[in-house]
Amino acid sequence: MSWMAWTWPTATFFIVIAALLLIFSVLAIRYPETPRMGLLRIETTRGDRLFISLLSAAFLNLIWLGLVGTAVWGGLVVSLIFAAAVFRWV
Repeated sequence: MSWMAWTWPTATFFIVIAALLLIFSVLAIRYPETPRMGLLRIETTRGDRLFISLLSAAFLNLIWLGLVGTAVWGGLVVSLIFAAAVFRWV
């Protein structure tokens, strides 16, 4: 895999995504949930909210890069706050 530009932040990103998928799979098996109606007025489960959070984080970080530049920590903070709001109210 020397042809890829693997860095610790890149590896950490993929490890975190894999860990989230594993955790949410275990939660779905151990504690099945019924979909709930949130702010968007659509039924969502934990997995749906995770998908919305990850997709939103990608776009929020791209917007952050376009507006601010290379300081990506602010985009990460905005994404985490948004993800918390999605899991709470969506």
